[in-house]
Amino acid sequence: MSSSSGPRVANRCFVCGPDNPIGLHLTFRLEDGACLSEFTPGENHQGYPGVIHGGMLYSALDDVMANWLYLRGARAYTARCEIRYRQPAREGEKLLLEGRQTGRKRKLVEMEGTARRASDGTLVATATATFVVVDEQELAGVVGGG
Repeated sequence: MSSSSGPRVANRCFVCGPDNPIGLHLTFRLEDGACLSEFTPGENHQGYPGVIHGGMLYSALDDVMANWLYLRGARAYTARCEIRYRQPAREGEKLLLEGRQTGRKRKLVEMEGTARRASDGTLVATATATFVVVDEQELAGVVGGG
Protein backbone atom coordinates (compact mmCIF):
# COMPACT_ATOMS: atom_id res chain seq x y z
CA MET A 1 0.00 0.00 0.00
CA SER A 2 1.93 2.95 -1.23
CA SER A 3 1.51 6.07 -3.25
CA SER A 4 3.62 9.01 -4.31
CA SER A 5 3.72 10.14 -0.68
CA GLY A 6 5.10 6.78 0.50
CA PRO A 7 3.60 3.92 2.47
CA ARG A 8 0.66 4.57 4.77
CA VAL A 9 -0.30 1.93 7.26
CA ALA A 10 -3.08 2.27 9.83
CA ASN A 11 -1.38 0.11 12.46
CA ARG A 12 -3.69 1.20 15.29
CA CYS A 13 -7.00 1.05 13.39
CA PHE A 14 -9.63 -0.72 15.50
CA VAL A 15 -10.79 -2.87 12.58
CA CYS A 16 -7.61 -3.66 10.62
CA GLY A 17 -4.67 -2.44 12.70
CA PRO A 18 -2.19 -5.21 13.46
CA ASP A 19 -0.83 -3.26 16.45
CA ASN A 20 -4.20 -2.66 18.13
CA PRO A 21 -4.39 -5.14 21.04
CA ILE A 22 -8.20 -4.96 21.24
CA GLY A 23 -8.82 -4.63 17.50
CA LEU A 24 -10.61 -6.98 15.12
CA HIS A 25 -7.45 -7.56 13.00
CA LEU A 26 -9.37 -7.96 9.74
CA THR A 27 -7.42 -8.14 6.50
CA PHE A 28 -8.69 -6.81 3.19
CA ARG A 29 -8.05 -7.70 -0.44
CA LEU A 30 -9.22 -6.50 -3.83
CA GLU A 31 -10.81 -9.08 -6.09
CA ASP A 32 -13.06 -8.73 -9.16
CA GLY A 33 -13.76 -5.03 -8.51
CA ALA A 34 -14.66 -5.53 -4.85
CA CYS A 35 -12.91 -5.26 -1.49
CA LEU A 36 -13.33 -8.51 0.45
CA SER A 37 -12.74 -9.69 4.00
CA GLU A 38 -13.95 -12.24 6.55
CA PHE A 39 -15.06 -11.56 10.13
CA THR A 40 -15.77 -14.21 12.75
CA PRO A 41 -17.11 -12.36 15.80
CA GLY A 42 -16.32 -13.71 19.23
CA GLU A 43 -17.90 -13.53 22.67
CA ASN A 44 -16.39 -10.08 23.32
CA HIS A 45 -18.32 -8.66 20.33
CA GLN A 46 -21.80 -9.32 21.73
CA GLY A 47 -24.61 -6.91 22.52
CA TYR A 48 -27.44 -9.09 23.81
CA PRO A 49 -26.28 -12.58 24.83
CA GLY A 50 -25.40 -14.61 21.74
CA VAL A 51 -26.05 -11.72 19.32
CA ILE A 52 -23.24 -9.59 17.89
CA HIS A 53 -23.46 -5.88 18.68
CA GLY A 54 -24.59 -3.83 15.69
CA GLY A 55 -21.67 -1.45 16.17
CA MET A 56 -19.26 -4.29 15.46
CA LEU A 57 -21.01 -5.03 12.18
CA TYR A 58 -21.07 -1.33 11.33
CA SER A 59 -17.32 -1.03 11.96
CA ALA A 60 -16.53 -4.05 9.77
CA LEU A 61 -18.75 -2.79 6.93
CA ASP A 62 -17.36 0.76 7.16
CA ASP A 63 -13.84 -0.61 6.81
CA VAL A 64 -14.57 -2.96 3.90
CA MET A 65 -15.97 0.04 2.02
CA ALA A 66 -13.13 2.37 3.04
CA ASN A 67 -10.51 -0.21 2.08
CA TRP A 68 -11.89 -0.32 -1.46
CA LEU A 69 -10.35 3.16 -1.72
CA TYR A 70 -7.38 2.68 0.61
CA LEU A 71 -6.03 -0.36 -1.24
CA ARG A 72 -6.11 1.71 -4.44
CA GLY A 73 -4.00 4.45 -2.82
CA ALA A 74 -6.71 6.96 -1.89
CA ARG A 75 -7.16 8.16 1.70
CA ALA A 76 -10.80 8.85 2.49
CA TYR A 77 -13.06 9.54 5.44
CA THR A 78 -16.63 8.43 5.99
CA ALA A 79 -18.96 11.41 5.49
CA ARG A 80 -22.23 9.50 5.83
CA CYS A 81 -23.19 5.90 6.39
CA GLU A 82 -26.50 4.11 6.68
CA ILE A 83 -26.78 0.50 7.75
CA ARG A 84 -29.65 -1.95 7.64
CA TYR A 85 -29.57 -5.00 9.87
CA ARG A 86 -31.46 -7.88 8.27
CA GLN A 87 -30.57 -10.93 10.38
CA PRO A 88 -28.76 -11.32 13.71
CA ALA A 89 -25.10 -12.26 13.58
CA ARG A 90 -24.00 -14.83 16.13
CA GLU A 91 -20.80 -15.52 18.02
CA GLY A 92 -18.46 -17.82 16.09
CA GLU A 93 -20.40 -17.40 12.83
CA LYS A 94 -18.08 -16.45 9.96
CA LEU A 95 -19.26 -13.48 7.92
CA LEU A 96 -18.15 -12.60 4.40
CA LEU A 97 -17.73 -8.86 3.87
CA GLU A 98 -17.80 -7.11 0.51
CA GLY A 99 -17.44 -3.44 -0.43
CA ARG A 100 -18.06 -1.95 -3.90
CA GLN A 101 -18.14 1.50 -5.44
CA THR A 102 -21.57 2.53 -6.71
CA GLY A 103 -20.87 6.10 -7.82
CA ARG A 104 -18.48 9.03 -7.78
CA LYS A 105 -18.72 12.81 -8.00
CA ARG A 106 -15.46 14.72 -7.64
CA LYS A 107 -14.06 13.96 -4.18
CA LEU A 108 -17.17 12.05 -3.08
CA VAL A 109 -17.32 8.30 -3.58
CA GLU A 110 -20.51 6.31 -3.02
CA MET A 111 -20.04 2.80 -1.68
CA GLU A 112 -22.09 -0.24 -0.76
CA GLY A 113 -21.13 -2.93 1.73
CA THR A 114 -22.63 -6.31 2.58
CA ALA A 115 -22.15 -8.89 5.30
CA ARG A 116 -23.30 -12.46 4.54
CA ARG A 117 -23.15 -15.68 6.50
CA ALA A 118 -20.38 -17.81 5.05
CA SER A 119 -22.35 -20.98 5.81
CA ASP A 120 -25.37 -20.24 3.61
CA GLY A 121 -24.95 -16.78 2.02
CA THR A 122 -27.77 -15.22 4.06
CA LEU A 123 -27.62 -11.43 4.02
CA VAL A 124 -26.99 -10.22 7.58
CA ALA A 125 -26.49 -6.47 6.98
CA THR A 126 -26.12 -3.93 4.20
CA ALA A 127 -24.61 -0.46 4.29
CA THR A 128 -24.38 2.48 1.95
CA ALA A 129 -21.89 5.25 2.51
CA THR A 130 -20.36 8.38 1.09
CA PHE A 131 -16.62 8.86 1.49
CA VAL A 132 -14.70 12.11 1.05
CA VAL A 133 -11.30 11.60 -0.56
CA VAL A 134 -8.57 13.75 1.02
CA ASP A 135 -6.54 14.41 -2.14
CA GLU A 136 -8.08 14.40 -5.63
CA GLN A 137 -4.68 13.41 -7.08
CA GLU A 138 -4.92 10.13 -5.14
CA LEU A 139 -8.40 9.63 -6.53
CA ALA A 140 -7.11 9.95 -10.11
CA GLY A 141 -5.93 6.32 -10.05
CA VAL A 142 -9.20 4.96 -8.70
CA VAL A 143 -11.36 3.28 -11.31
CA GLY A 144 -14.75 4.95 -11.79
CA GLY A 145 -18.03 3.08 -11.82
CA GLY A 146 -18.61 -0.24 -10.08
